[in-house]
This record gives sequence, structure tokens and C-alpha cells, in this order.
Amino acid sequence: MKVFYKKETLEAYLNKLRHKNSMGFVPTMGALHKGHLSLIKRAKVENNLVSVSIFVNPTQFDNKEDLIKYPKDLKKDLEYLEKANCDIVFAPEVDEIYDNSVAAESFDFDGLEHEMEGKHRNGHFDGVGTVVKKLFEIVNPNKAYFGEKDFQQLQIVKKMVEKFKLPVQIVACDIYREQDGLAMSSRNVRLTKQQREEAPYIYKTLKRAKEKFEERGQPKRERPKRKRSRSRKKSRDD
Repeated sequence: MKVFYKKETLEAYLNKLRHKNSMGFVPTMGALHKGHLSLIKRAKVENNLVSVSIFVNPTQFDNKEDLIKYPKDLKKDLEYLEKANCDIVFAPEVDEIYDNSVAAESFDFDGLEHEMEGKHRNGHFDGVGTVVKKLFEIVNPNKAYFGEKDFQQLQIVKKMVEKFKLPVQIVACDIYREQDGLAMSSRNVRLTKQQREEAPYIYKTLKRAKEKFEERGQPKRERPKRKRSRSRKKSRDD
């Protein structure tokens, strides 16, 4: 596994390989878990080489405290990727990505950025678009893999690729869940014991609501008419 911290050295290395290899790319912010591993596994199946980025992007955090508390353990992440047979890792510092000017570009995602999470996190998706676009330009992958857990983010990335006509295929991957149904997330380690116990009920409730909705859409089955037994009929005739 090759680990790069500078974009110039990474680009030089990739340029030697690109003409004869397909490249799958999994962008992450580290604190890796089995959900990330599922993306890497799929990328390994569909590509000759797989690269993973580890970069906590400051421009997508509208809360500085959230940025400070975001879990970080690069050594552990690299060990995890080594075991996952990852080929290439890009783990830059902030200045390497933003060239001493840490600011997000302004994007128009046709209104997607103002819905759901975007209503409550001003500028968040500008930060997401900025860093993903920069990473795509550095790595230049054939395919990039994103989990459906961050569904709105996935749609934002697809819209950006469409608008800028970027030569990369976005691959949506299924949500990877804990045994109790909670979607795996790097932020789960920040949940209190009580929050961790309660969190799976969100998924269970949504799942049950979906089942109820689907049941309502099914035609009602008529109950078969019960046949009267001959013995009961005979007793009435008597």
C-alpha cells in the first residue's frame, strides 16, 4: 500500500498507472469502520486499483466545535486500510488541499443544497462540493464510491459531476448497519450510552412505517366464508 501526503507526488505516481488501470476512489474523513470497508470491497471488485483519501474537510463544518471533536486517528486508519488491501492512500494536510486559503467555492446545485440538511447547515454543501471536486481533480478516478447513508450528499455529488461534466462515474452503495439497525458512522463514537441505545429506534420506526404504508397499498383479501357444519344444520331442523 502506497501512502501519499502531497498531491504532486500522488499525481506523478498515478500518471504512470492510469493508462493501463481503472481507478476506483473512496473519499473519506477517516475514523474508518466496516461501512467504509464495504465501499472499498466493491471498488476492489470493479477496478484494478483502489485509492482512499483521508481528509477532514474544514469548509463543510458550520460548527467549529464539531470540527474539533471529529474523531481522528490516522495511524489506526492506515492499519485498517492495509488489512483491507487498499492500493493507494492520500492523507493530505489542510494547506495541501486549500493552498493556504481555506474557503469553499459557491455552488448552485439546483436547489438541492437548500433542502433537508441544507436548511440547517449554512454553506455545508458548498464545502462538500469544494473538497470532492478538488479530490476528483487530483485523483482523476474512473469511479467514485459513496454510501447511501448520506443520501443528500450523494445527490449533491451527482449533481456536481453532471454540471461540471466531470469524467467520473458515481457509484451509490448500500447503507452498512450495525446488528441493531443503526447505520454505521464515524460519529457514532460520540453518542452517549443512552443515545446509542435509543438511536436504532429511528431506523426501526421508519422501517415499520414503510411496511405499514406498503400494506395499505395491497388489495384487501376477502375472508373465506365459513361453511356451516351439517351437524349444526341438522340440529336446527330437528
